[in-house]
Amino acid sequence: MTITLYGIPNCDTVKKARAWLNAAGIAYDFHDYKKAGADPDRLRGWVKRVGWEKLVNRAGTTFRKLPEGERAIADADAAVALMAAHPSLIKRPVVEHDGGLLVGFRPDEWQAALA
Repeated sequence: MTITLYGIPNCDTVKKARAWLNAAGIAYDFHDYKKAGADPDRLRGWVKRVGWEKLVNRAGTTFRKLPEGERAIADADAAVALMAAHPSLIKRPVVEHDGGLLVGFRPDEWQAALA
C-alpha cells in the first residue's frame, strides 16, 4: 500500500499520527507543507473527494488571522486558492492511500483503512 501523509512536522496531531503509523509498522512518505507547499491540483482532487468544508481548518490560528473577507469562503475554488496560499489552513493530517483519503487523525478510522 502506498501512503503519503501531508502535514506540518511541528503540529501535535501530525506528531501523534506519525507515531501511530510508526507503532503500527506502516511505511509512509511525509509531505511537509512548510517545505514543499500545497499543490492546487492535488487540493482540487481532495475537494472533489471529501468537500472543501472538511479540508479547511477553521479552528486554527491561521484562519482566525485572515481578513474578514477571506474567511467568508464562497466556493471550492476560493477554498483551494486559500489553502494553496496558506497550507496551514488545511486540516491535518491528510493521508492519501490506495483505498482513499483520510482527513484528520482518528485512530479507529485509520485502523480500519490502513491496517
